[in-house]
Amino acid sequence: MEMRSKPWIPAVVVLIISSFFASSAMSDAPKFHRAVSSMDRASLVVSWDERGLGNGDIDYTLTADANATYACFNGGGKHPQAANKETVNAKVSASGSFESKNGRVQASLKTGPPGPGGFSCPKGQELRLAAVSYANIVLTDTTNGVSVSVDGQAVTLIAL
Repeated sequence: MEMRSKPWIPAVVVLIISSFFASSAMSDAPKFHRAVSSMDRASLVVSWDERGLGNGDIDYTLTADANATYACFNGGGKHPQAANKETVNAKVSASGSFESKNGRVQASLKTGPPGPGGFSCPKGQELRLAAVSYANIVLTDTTNGVSVSVDGQAVTLIAL
């Protein structure tokens, strides 16, 4: 039995391999499908759904500008009408790494609120967080260089 050469076989193998790599590359087009902010008491929570990812861990960073108001309260739970309150402006952030499953990450990060800095209350009074707001919220997929802006949030915990 005579073996004949089949010159088309290497071309078919190359075509199959190249189409596999081309489809893998096309599926790696990261895009945030959804990103929303919410509050967990005074902390900012950003939840998202990013698609078009490859396999492996994806690193994220959440950043925001925070504005927190701290106030002093006496033993009776009252806020004296003196000027013993302080507003703190600070950048807050959080980061995390999440495993991509089927080219998708659905996760959340939480950050804030900023601390009172050097503000303290006189003896006999207690320091409490009265209000906090978050603006310029940005979630970044640092692995793929993709970012999304998210709506701001605010909450008043104690009316002053």
